[in-house]
Amino acid sequence: MSNDLEGKVAVILGGTGGIGAATANRLANAGATVVVTSQSGVARAQRVVDSLPGSGHLAAVTSIADSASLADLANCVKSQLGRADILVNTAGFTRPIKHADLDALTDELIDEIMKVNWRAQFAAIRAFRTLLDESGDGLVVNVSSISGTTGVGSNIAYCAAKAGLDVMAASLGRALAPRIRVLNVSPGVVDTSFVPGRGSDFNDKVATTTPLGRIGTPEDIAAAIEACATHLKFSTGVAIVVDGGRRLN
Repeated sequence: MSNDLEGKVAVILGGTGGIGAATANRLANAGATVVVTSQSGVARAQRVVDSLPGSGHLAAVTSIADSASLADLANCVKSQLGRADILVNTAGFTRPIKHADLDALTDELIDEIMKVNWRAQFAAIRAFRTLLDESGDGLVVNVSSISGTTGVGSNIAYCAAKAGLDVMAASLGRALAPRIRVLNVSPGVVDTSFVPGRGSDFNDKVATTTPLGRIGTPEDIAAAIEACATHLKFSTGVAIVVDGGRRLN
């Protein structure tokens, strides 16, 4: 373990997913006290917490699409840990739909995608703003996607939501400075089960057309998130691309 984040409290929304769990491990190894959240029960979050180095970590349940639940989480973190220095938004949702199939992208699905992939991240930042501001060295890291700039992704609404996250980082990077920095980490294809129906055949095909010869791993993205907290101290309002050169194609 290093001590780069000693004394810091990091809250990870979506902390039981592939990227979230890898991020929890890296930040704990850097000395942070980590809050791991899950939407599907505290047991899943507790399993991640139990795997972390160090002590004092916290498992919690929250609904990212419910602002009241996010406010309750912020109050819980304040009462139990006294502070929050880092907020990492890794939670999200998508469904693969061909971009030419306009009828399949229903109003209901558009609203759900925007709610979970944009509104929830904004609401989480809003809920934790006071604690992050009190830190004086607050940091928000959102997991975006290169689909927000390439327009290539699981569906058009998902691309739009990620583009919105990138604009949000620019807006809030300006609005919340200097006490809170806001950064996005933008992966390409990552080896997780995030997109339903994508398996090894899809991953292998993408790897052959990616300049660095492979798809991303959760650890690749977690390392970039850690760097936002430990090394990129003079950066805010921008997206850090971690895609192996995928966007160059």
